Formats: sequence, structure tokens, C-alpha cells
Amino acid sequence: MNGDGNNSAETVFLVEDDEAVREGLSDLLHSAGIATRCFGSAEEFLQSWDAAMTGCLLLDVRLPGMSGMELQSHLNSLGIAIPIIIMTAHGDIPMVRKALKAGAVEFLTKPFQDEDIFDVVRQAFERDRENRRAMDRQAVLQACVESLTERERQVLEMVTAGLTNREIAEKLFLSVVTVKLHRGQGMRKMQAESLADLVRMWGRIGSMHNP
Repeated sequence: MNGDGNNSAETVFLVEDDEAVREGLSDLLHSAGIATRCFGSAEEFLQSWDAAMTGCLLLDVRLPGMSGMELQSHLNSLGIAIPIIIMTAHGDIPMVRKALKAGAVEFLTKPFQDEDIFDVVRQAFERDRENRRAMDRQAVLQACVESLTERERQVLEMVTAGLTNREIAEKLFLSVVTVKLHRGQGMRKMQAESLADLVRMWGRIGSMHNP
């Protein structure tokens, strides 16, 4: 491994087995002020990966051991959402479609223009920022859910399903006043400003647990 960059800075993680190509691409990216870390194989990258690494993965298709496409599939199976740019000198249409369908930002065919790689890296960095913002929002939402009591959660689930306070009271054998109390406390904990806001939140909670 060579190159520079640290876990907190946006970095291009370059996986390329050809040392000359690897160094050339690293130098090119450095010339545009883009930090890089270089790896000679997919396995080497996986050994170094941690969730604090931000940026994107610039990945050659043909690698010793695990191929670039296999690494992309493996990362997807692990839920690792780092944006991936696939590059190859031997691409074909089915391979391109497969990579893009699996979530690749772009598929570059060697040789490519300098500006092409700069543009796609910028796109990948922005996607990574968006992914991390979404993860932060999910973490806040999950913390709000975990602050609910069991009864508050039951009430909010019924509220978002469209039941009235009276219907909820009948189902849970509670008074309407008690239901209103749980509903109000639950909405405050969820930081929901309206019923519509709560419904949107509850939809996101469902998608988090049922991707």
C-alpha cells in the first residue's frame, strides 16, 4: 500500500494490481488535490477497511484473487455503502450493466481522460456525503424510537395506521385521556411537529428495519 490520506479525509481508495498504473493514477489524483490510498488487491483493501473511511473506491475489474466485481458484490453483502467507480480495459456491455445495477457510480474504460476521473470522483464524494447524512438521520431517528416506552410505541403505531384516539383506547383498554397523554409524550420524544411528520418518520423506521 502507498499513497496518503487518513480515515477522516475524503479519499480515493484505489485498488489496482498494476503498480505503474496505480502510481500514475495516484499522482494524477494528487495533482488535483485529491487524497489517495493504494492497494494491490481486493483482499488488501478489505483488511484495511473501517467505517470511518470516507470517500470512494476506484476499483479495477481484473485483480489477483478476488476480482473487482466480486469485491463490489462482497461489499454490498456486508452493507458497506462506499461509492464505487469501476475501471477496466476489457469492459463489455453486460459487465457495465451489472456494475451499475449493483450501485457503481460509473464504469470507466481505460484509457480515460483526466477530467473524466476528476468529474466522477467528485460525484462519488458527493454520494458518500449524502449516504453519511442519511445514516446520521437514521441514527437520530433510531435513538428517538428507543426512547419510547412500550405503550407509547403501541399508541404511535396505531396513530400512524389511522386509528382515532377512541379506537386506540378501545383496543388497548385505556381511557381516551390516557391515550392522548401517551400520544403527546411519544410525539415529543419523536420530535414530530404534526401527525403528517410522525407518519413520515414511522415510514422511515419501517424501511430501516425492512430494507
